[in-house]
Amino acid sequence: MSFPRYPAYKDSGEAWLGQVPSHWSVIRTRWLCQIQKRIVGELGYDVLSITQQGIKVKDIDSNDGQLSMDYSKYQLVEVGDFAMNHMDLLTGYVDIATTRGVTSPDYRVFSLRDRSRVLDKYLLYLFQSCYHDKVFYAFGQGSSQFGRWRLPTENFNDFVVPLPSREEQLAVVNLLDAELAKIDALVAEQEQLITLLKEKRQAVISHAVTKGLDPSVPMKDSGVEWLGEVPAHWAVGKCGFYIRILSGFAFPSGAFSQDETNHRLLRGANVGVSRLKWDDTVFWERSDCDGLDEYEMSEGDLVIGMDRPLISEGMRVAKVTADDLPSLLLQRVASLKVGPKLSADYLHHLLSSEMFIAHFSPETTGVSVPHISPDQINNFVIPVPPLDEQRAIVEHLSNLATSYSGLINEAVLSVELLRERRSALISAAVTGQIDVRGLATKEAA
Repeated sequence: MSFPRYPAYKDSGEAWLGQVPSHWSVIRTRWLCQIQKRIVGELGYDVLSITQQGIKVKDIDSNDGQLSMDYSKYQLVEVGDFAMNHMDLLTGYVDIATTRGVTSPDYRVFSLRDRSRVLDKYLLYLFQSCYHDKVFYAFGQGSSQFGRWRLPTENFNDFVVPLPSREEQLAVVNLLDAELAKIDALVAEQEQLITLLKEKRQAVISHAVTKGLDPSVPMKDSGVEWLGEVPAHWAVGKCGFYIRILSGFAFPSGAFSQDETNHRLLRGANVGVSRLKWDDTVFWERSDCDGLDEYEMSEGDLVIGMDRPLISEGMRVAKVTADDLPSLLLQRVASLKVGPKLSADYLHHLLSSEMFIAHFSPETTGVSVPHISPDQINNFVIPVPPLDEQRAIVEHLSNLATSYSGLINEAVLSVELLRERRSALISAAVTGQIDVRGLATKEAA
């Protein structure tokens, strides 16, 4: 849907704002907002966290995030107050409190001076747009490389905002409420589609690696509860019969190198779900007769993170590619080298399948850091089809992965475009690039 523009504009005098409708005002924030600083001096309040999804009540009994030992030194937030994380203009946000509570004294809490002059939701849309479009960033100070690019009080007070009449502010809010509800509904549909496609992909993988591709073959009881029936001609046995597992070497951290001409050390931090990631890399300088040959990774090796092997995205198991070499295996990572009766790609699919993960999850040990041992891996009972059937399963899943990935990527792109349209619509409405007069009436009709 395209929207009309106002018939006449004027220069706002502000580079970030450009031209505004000729009958709109421009005004500094200090004349609209009053900064509050009310230290509560006592406990017993909900603790409010300012996130990019809005203001949330923090669970102070959990171990998530940074927790304060004394919330009595926090500042009071009343219902209707604005609360703003102005300490980080890249990941911070602003929202209106719907719950009375306290928040960090480092954050900025402010209220409207005159509600008859400005609607809080109009101003909220405007300020949130300034975060999305990084408008505030140009007015910030600090150390951006450390995630501390803040909006000083004076710059906030002197920030110039566009101000239409209260009636037009209401029209802006009504338009955005209506249009954003439509966009958000479309985003939710696409996100649900992504979830369903991922679930379907996982179900297909689980079925293929545990039941095979031919539904007509005779089946037998595997004798393993999580596995159930498998094709009668498949073997079932402990993983240790088919692989050789190698735990990484205990390289002393004090001798790590940053010289990129040396070998990369494959650490737990580098093992993701189905891929190795090298954004956090250290190196090791090899020497003759250093006894490290067996810890050299080879293309096609499978590696598994021993600490926290299972995360929300799936099992931390990945296949080593040519791009990952040369690299050496560090402790708390294990290499799984397959024997002649097992395909590394088939084993990778099996270990990544939802059926195996559901069985595997209770097998991890440790409280604060769940981990898995080489003995536990060796004792995993797995189905082992004939080698040619393993290869057929891998090829089948590879073709399906391409198809599913294409559909998922299309849905992800749709979400990105919808969110871009959402941000652009808010920015256009609050800065006067859309003539909102009469639009709400047309929407109602």
